[in-house]
Amino acid sequence: MKIRMLRNEEQPPWNLLLMADPSKDMVSSYLKGGICYISETANSQTQGVIVMLPTSKEKLEIMNLAVDERMQGKGVGTKLLRHGIMYAKEEGYKTIDIGTGNSSIYQLALYQKVGFRIMSIEHDFFTMNYPDPIFENGIQCRDMIRLSMEI
Repeated sequence: MKIRMLRNEEQPPWNLLLMADPSKDMVSSYLKGGICYISETANSQTQGVIVMLPTSKEKLEIMNLAVDERMQGKGVGTKLLRHGIMYAKEEGYKTIDIGTGNSSIYQLALYQKVGFRIMSIEHDFFTMNYPDPIFENGIQCRDMIRLSMEI
């Protein structure tokens, strides 16, 4: 597996990006100013994506992290997160933030395993910002859980 920056002339992996965030408008808005890395198999098949957006001189936010369903549970998401953390350290950021839905049980576990801590909850974030209800794991996604890591 290799992780590389998405090239300017390349189309982003929309199928993966929209798995993590169903709003193409929202994804497009943070892709413009974001840093996008993709994970590929040995034969150059995209298996995961991470998009990070600088929010200040000292803070970076992970806006999107998605792994192809066939590759989930194989460490791809963890490797992308660790790559993002390494990138942030190398660029001099002090804090990395990430947000996820209250229904994103597996993502919450993953983020905490790599060192993120829950900092706050934005109640009704998804019901106010997305036109259609989102369901995961049989739970309606209503609230944004914000996590952070000091690096």
